Amino acid sequence: MGTVLGTIERIWRYPIKSTGGESLDEVAVDARGLVGDRLYAVRDADGKFGSGKNTRRFRRMPGLLQLRSRYPGGAVVKVPELLDPDGVPVLDPTTYVRRYLGRNDVEVACEGTVSHFDQLPLSLLTTATLDWVRAAVPGVPVDERRFRPNLLVRTPPGTPAFVEDEWFGSAARIGGTLRIRFERSSERCVMTNEVQQDLPHSPLILRAIAQAHDMRLDALATVAQPGRVRLGDTVELT
Repeated sequence: MGTVLGTIERIWRYPIKSTGGESLDEVAVDARGLVGDRLYAVRDADGKFGSGKNTRRFRRMPGLLQLRSRYPGGAVVKVPELLDPDGVPVLDPTTYVRRYLGRNDVEVACEGTVSHFDQLPLSLLTTATLDWVRAAVPGVPVDERRFRPNLLVRTPPGTPAFVEDEWFGSAARIGGTLRIRFERSSERCVMTNEVQQDLPHSPLILRAIAQAHDMRLDALATVAQPGRVRLGDTVELT
């Protein structure tokens, strides 16, 4: 038996990149990550992806986080469902985002030769670190949606914040068959401060992470052996 790091408390998949995601009870995981995760993105005529920032790969498109995406019934289908800010499914995702963003050069597009992932395929965040963020910004609503992890890991009482740093370079088993390798953490950006559904805008969140932990938060991982992840699964170092 290896060291038990915690258990899976929540599973998140984001069918359309930079939109709110869907909470799942279980999901298959392959070499690319959670099956269907960020498989689609809002893309402009220059091939840049909609985001909360402007970079070589991304185009700032404010408001995307107030939308949500999901696969009807949980099954990965040709085009995921897009929900408006009131949670109502729209008829056609591309038509809707063009009107919503006020620009006709965007489309909801499937991943091609350029990956939709910012960094690595799997992101894990612990409740210990999440609780630290809450304490660092009292009065600001914070939950894991601010950081868009795939897996929220419930850690034992007394676990220190940023415990994820101790995992880098190690391998872990999740549930029965899934094996992953912890590589490094994400460098956080303004997306953590953005409005999304019931979470208001606040610059205090990114500022706190920058001051305490050099803008970094979570554990990014690669998939060593595909499998399934379920709520309640144990995460164990191997």
